[in-house]
Amino acid sequence: MTPRPGNGAPDDAAPMPSTARAQTPAATSVAAPEPAPAPAPAPAPGPAPALRGFGALLACQLAGESLVRLLGLPLPGPVIGLLLLFVLLQWPPLRGVVGAAAEVLLAHLSLLFVPVGVGVVAHLDVVAAHGLGIVAALVLSTWVGLAVTAGVLSLALGRQAADVER
Repeated sequence: MTPRPGNGAPDDAAPMPSTARAQTPAATSVAAPEPAPAPAPAPAPGPAPALRGFGALLACQLAGESLVRLLGLPLPGPVIGLLLLFVLLQWPPLRGVVGAAAEVLLAHLSLLFVPVGVGVVAHLDVVAAHGLGIVAALVLSTWVGLAVTAGVLSLALGRQAADVER
């Protein structure tokens, strides 16, 4: 490193801090420009969006229950509420808060299985009496679900291939 002529400092030395400049005679006559104000901090992620999302989920379920009772629909209220939620999720601001609630639910998903486990243990005698039927229903419904999914997928892929050929 070679010193600068006149002050003995190396060429790649860091600039003097503003407090050191203010002490030099040349800097006292010129006012330094004020630094720009710091930008406002972004709102801290907290429970507010998730709570609003839970409120939206509960409002959709309440609306579904109300519609079922008012109109005498043969469907469960939460199903109607889920359909309402599906329509409302097309609005991006609602999508954000419901997404925040979904993240909280997914983070604690394992806790949602505790009541089911307790229920199975509490009714172990019923499970023992009807265990074979329960297992058969689970296996059969799984296979039916897989078959329906495969059929829908093959239809969708067949239509997509026909559209590509045109």
